[in-house]
Amino acid sequence: MTTPSFAEVEKFGVSRESVERLIILEKLLLTWQAHINLISPATIPDLWNRHIVDSLQILPLIPKNTKAIADLGSGGGFPGLVLAATQDAEVHFYESNTKKTAFLQEALRHMKIKGSVHRQRLEPKQAPPEMPNVQLVTARAFAPLPLLLSLAEPFMRDGAKALFHKGQEYQNELNEAAKSWNIAYNTHPSVTDSHSVILEIKEIAHV
Repeated sequence: MTTPSFAEVEKFGVSRESVERLIILEKLLLTWQAHINLISPATIPDLWNRHIVDSLQILPLIPKNTKAIADLGSGGGFPGLVLAATQDAEVHFYESNTKKTAFLQEALRHMKIKGSVHRQRLEPKQAPPEMPNVQLVTARAFAPLPLLLSLAEPFMRDGAKALFHKGQEYQNELNEAAKSWNIAYNTHPSVTDSHSVILEIKEIAHV
C-alpha cells in the first residue's frame, strides 16, 4: 500500500498539514483493523483510493458557509474523519457501535482535530438529543436512500444539504425514495468508481 504524494491530492485543495493528518488516520486505522472490522478487508491494499480519496472528492461540493457537519453511521470514519482533517468545521459523528466510537475518539485525538462523537442509534424522523445546527449531512455505505432520508431529515429541516456516497443501484434507490419524498437533487460521477455517484440533495419534503 502506497500513500499518495502531496501532488496527487493537491487537486482537492488539501494542505500539507491535512495530508499529514490523513497519514496518521491511515496508520491508526490499520492498527485498529487488526482488532475490529472498520473497513472491508478486501479494500486494505487500496485503502487510500477506496476510502480517503473517495471521501476527499466531496470537498468541492461542501457549502462555503459550513461550520458544522453531521456524519451519519460514521463507522470507520469515512467521510467524517477526512472532512474533519481538511475542513474548518466541527464534525458530529453518529455511530451506535461502542468499539467504533472508541476508534473515532482515538482518531480525533491522534489527528489533533475537533469533532464530537455521539454513541447513539438514529431513529427515522426523530431528532437526536441536543441536535446540533449543521449545514451539511454526510453518509457513506450506511443505509438505503429511503431510510437514509428519514434519518437525515431532522438535520435538514433548517436548510442543511446532504452529500451521500451511493453505488450503482442509486437510481433504483431514488425511485424507491420518490414514493415517500419529494427530492431536489443532483448527481456527480464518482472519481473512484465509474458505477458510483455522489448524491447531492438540496431539499427534501415528505409526500
